[in-house]
Amino acid sequence: MMAERRLLVLFGSQTGTAQDTAERIGREAKRRHLRCRVEALDSCDMANLIHEPLVVFVCATTGQGDPPDNMKMFWRFLFRKNLPAGSLCQLDYAVLGLGDSSYPKFNFVAKKLHKRLLQLGGNPLLPVALGDDQHDLGPDAVVDPWLVALWDKILALYPLPPGLEIISLDVRLPPKYTLHYLPEDSPHPDSDLLQPTVPRAAPCELHPFAARMVSNQRVTAQSHFQDVRLIEFDIAGSGITFSAGDVVMIQPQNCPEDVQQFCQLLHLEPHRRFVLEPTEPGTPLPPLLPQPCTIQYLVTHYLDISCVPRRSFFELLASFSTNELEREKLQEFSSAQGQEELFSYCNRPRRTTLEAMWDFPHTTCAIPADYLLDLIPRIRPRAFSIASSMLAHPERMQILVAVVRYKTRLSKPRRGLCSSWLASLNPEQGDVRVPLWVKKGGMKFPADPATPVIMIGPGTGVAPFRAAIQERVAQGQRGNFLFFGCRYKSKDFYCQMEWEELVTKGLLTLFTAFSRDQEEKVYVQHRIRENGRLVWELLSSGNAHVYLAGNAKEMPAAVAEALRSVLQLEGGLSPSEAQEHLTALERSQRFQSETWS
Repeated sequence: MMAERRLLVLFGSQTGTAQDTAERIGREAKRRHLRCRVEALDSCDMANLIHEPLVVFVCATTGQGDPPDNMKMFWRFLFRKNLPAGSLCQLDYAVLGLGDSSYPKFNFVAKKLHKRLLQLGGNPLLPVALGDDQHDLGPDAVVDPWLVALWDKILALYPLPPGLEIISLDVRLPPKYTLHYLPEDSPHPDSDLLQPTVPRAAPCELHPFAARMVSNQRVTAQSHFQDVRLIEFDIAGSGITFSAGDVVMIQPQNCPEDVQQFCQLLHLEPHRRFVLEPTEPGTPLPPLLPQPCTIQYLVTHYLDISCVPRRSFFELLASFSTNELEREKLQEFSSAQGQEELFSYCNRPRRTTLEAMWDFPHTTCAIPADYLLDLIPRIRPRAFSIASSMLAHPERMQILVAVVRYKTRLSKPRRGLCSSWLASLNPEQGDVRVPLWVKKGGMKFPADPATPVIMIGPGTGVAPFRAAIQERVAQGQRGNFLFFGCRYKSKDFYCQMEWEELVTKGLLTLFTAFSRDQEEKVYVQHRIRENGRLVWELLSSGNAHVYLAGNAKEMPAAVAEALRSVLQLEGGLSPSEAQEHLTALERSQRFQSETWS
């Protein structure tokens, strides 16, 4: 009796790269006639892991060495002390990590997972693979050869059944779903797709709350290059609660012009209604898509037509191409050798999926509608630090949004999907709804409100500190120290009136760095050094906590350097003691940071 040839691919993915890689492994498994399921780690029943013969884990590492959101429950389960040492002794496994070597905890999650599975008795088929975003060819430089070795190992354990060959790459695999159009005259219930329904429980990704936008106010001068908005939502009746440091997730949508262009390019009728049917029984339907659904809804709310397309997009697109010239180029982009060329076509100029489709018109109009969900990933929610406190603004929530817009060598400026959509909404022109839910943030403020807090938040990094200061002031707490930095006092000093009023009342000590208001540039790290005596006293005798938030380019390292120099100059520590002291503060959660790129 031959062992059942089945493979489970589990992924932990934050931005979609690990999921894309997991789905690629799933496709390669199908070509080798293996029964294969691809699932997020948190949607898989962990208790069943002991019955799985063969599992490939694909996981990203986020932030400061943390697991992605969709594997957090799995992570807690796996590191339970009471799991017996041999509980996974029947498991053959392989771990593929995706990380970025410019971060100190490079591929921390994959390394730790590999080690833990070994401890629990698992049998590794290969050493852990450590894909690196910093490599010229991206993570594929490691992933490609590792997968070749993986299939060799798997086919040695589970040979192809007699008479079967590996399905060649020239043969297109069936789509995940088939799309059945409904007759134009079929009755359809009038249902508004985003009703503010009575919430069953706290809103979450699968059941977001359609919050009404109350105001959308620009907080930078009209003459300033950067458009930043303070946006307020009404969350009354949502069941949402949050505290300082928490994050709101927002599900954005594509702009009407892009949706219209996409439908024209692919000859799709926006108002046609369809139902989806999985090709393989047992495949769940995509959550968040109503059944039946219109093409318009699918393209507006689900398909991420403005993301930079990945290699897998070109691979599938090549299989539809009937035009020789276009097909050759698409095949080059999907080959290992063509990755540098693909990087300079797509990633460097941030070309969108829609723009790439314009460049391959003959192929694009040949895309079967059934394959749309295989070809284009879903729109991912975006995270924003909540910038207000429920103690100061009950039933309301505010966020500070920098509208992302920049130039590359492409003639059209690049725009951030979510920030541009939010900025375009005008609550004065009717009822504007935004699907959202709240997630616990990485930053935790001290439980004892008497503990002084030093907050370093240049630019929109100040958002979580506005929430914390509002919360602490409402509790009658005075030990609030804020270092804020921006370019010009007159142009991008967000919430200036609010800060100044708190300073006048003695509830806030504020240090500002306006980098362009004088000849030499002044940043928050300079202000920290200048006020070193105060910072040292707060840390050494006040038991203060330090928080840092903002853009992750050079700022976090410069701030850490400034804090080390304060510890040396004011505290008399040697350079190595200063570093140890800072590390100890991080370990005891007295120094926390939340940075984004």
